Amino acid sequence: MDTEGTRRITSAAGLYVPLLLGAVVAVTLGVYGNVHTPTGVSVNVAGFSGPMEVKVWLASGAALLALVQLVTALAMWGKFGPGMPSWLGPLHRWSGRGAFLLAVPVAVHCLYALGFATYDTRTLVHSLLGCFFFGAFTVKMLSLPKRGLPGWTLPLLGGAVFTALIGLWLTSSLWFFTTFGVRF
Repeated sequence: MDTEGTRRITSAAGLYVPLLLGAVVAVTLGVYGNVHTPTGVSVNVAGFSGPMEVKVWLASGAALLALVQLVTALAMWGKFGPGMPSWLGPLHRWSGRGAFLLAVPVAVHCLYALGFATYDTRTLVHSLLGCFFFGAFTVKMLSLPKRGLPGWTLPLLGGAVFTALIGLWLTSSLWFFTTFGVRF
């Protein structure tokens, strides 16, 4: 094997531990959600008419911040032309932190109050995407500080996290808004 091929294999090998830990996170969430008896009790916030409304609005905020993540990532990778304002990197990092912080109470609600649902295709896909999102997020965060990874690593992981979060929003918030109307 040539030196370039060896370097590629060696650099991609840095993903083994993050991928393993991400899989552990995803499977653990799925198993917990499946064996835990849903309580129906969840996160509620004053000003909302119920916990489902809290969930769909927090998820909508996370999805909006995920769109900010997408646009800022594309700009940082030069997809909108050369040059990048100095505030773009911090905006990317803080919008990601915000999206994750909004997603955590939604996940708590889903896992604790509702469990891993399989009673129709939408809820099964939503449950699988939720587990995948937190697993992919784990892999991405553990890969960020690693040097020498292939150039496709962060765009692929970021794209997976973004796609999962938007899929979660489509199978929860959008479904809720189109089924029950937009309400707070």
